[in-house]
Parts: sequence; structure tokens; C-alpha cells
Amino acid sequence: MSVDEKLFLAINGLAGQSAVADYLFLQLGNRSTLYLPGACAIAYWIWRNPREAFLGGPVLGVSVGLVDFCGGQLKWVFERVRPCRALSDVVKIESSGCGGLFSFPSNHAANTAALAAFLQVLYPKSGWITWPLVVFVGFSRVFIGAHYVTDVLGGWMLGGVIGGGAAWVLLQWPRFRTRMKSVVNPVKEARIQS
Repeated sequence: MSVDEKLFLAINGLAGQSAVADYLFLQLGNRSTLYLPGACAIAYWIWRNPREAFLGGPVLGVSVGLVDFCGGQLKWVFERVRPCRALSDVVKIESSGCGGLFSFPSNHAANTAALAAFLQVLYPKSGWITWPLVVFVGFSRVFIGAHYVTDVLGGWMLGGVIGGGAAWVLLQWPRFRTRMKSVVNPVKEARIQS
């Protein structure tokens, strides 16, 4: 048995022991769980810096979409069967099965890592919120039996490189962080001088 399988079985072995933990980790894998926090974060971003939000938001969306697409294509390159289908002693808590046929990389892990890396590059202080979420989502994918640990690590690397890279490219664009010159300031300065 490989180290990856041993790690998987150790984490997945925790499933089914607590109804609260099972529910929590199942919900972390559900996209609709993140709609409300995501909407709040977007509203906050627009409120704090509308210009950056309207310029950066589409870049973030394209980055996460690209990560999701690449992750889906890589699954067919590596063709690694999900542990819930490949191993007999998996604790399955997801009633609808365990996802598609292949597992590497984890798109849940990749998408959340892309989001976190993008925000970390633009707003370094955001990491204390985003990276714990990335870890919880990654852990949940192993906990529910859908992915091996290396699937999650591969997803984190894919998402981190693309999300962080997209934010870095955005920061290289001179107009992204420049402030619009206010018409009010020159008027105030003219009054002070006279």
C-alpha cells in the first residue's frame, strides 16, 4: 500500500464517526455553500475599491474558469481512478456517489487555491481568511473519499500557479493600481495658494 493510500485511509477513516463533521465536510464540497460568503466578499470588494473590483473581478473569474478547465482536462491525461471507486475499504458518506471517474487533480482544491492565491497576491492580508478555507476544502475532499491527498496537493499547485500568476500579471498593468486624479484636489490647492 502506498503512502498516498495510507494517508487517504487515515483521513477518510475519520468519516462516519460524527454526523456534524460529515455534514460540514460534505457541505464544503457543495458549490452553493460558498455562494453567500462569495457574494459578501464581492460586495465588500466593490465597496472598498470599485475600480479594482471591476478590473480584477473578470480576471479572477477567467482564472478560476481556466483552472477548472485545465483540471478537468488533466483528469483525462492522468486517468487516476477516484479512491472511492478504486479502494474497497473507503468510508462513503456521500449518498450521490463520489463524483466522476477520475481524481487527479482535485478541481475543488484547484479552484479554491486559485482564488486564494489571486487574492493573496493582490491583498496580502487576505490570506488569513482564504488559506484556511483552501485547507478545509482540500481536507474535505479526502475526508469524503473523493480524492487522494496528492490529488489535493496537485490541485493546490495548479490553482496557486494560475491564480497567483494572473494576479501578478494584473499588477504589472500600470493602470490597475493607479488612482484617478480628482478634480476637487487641484481646486482646493488653488484656493490655499491664493
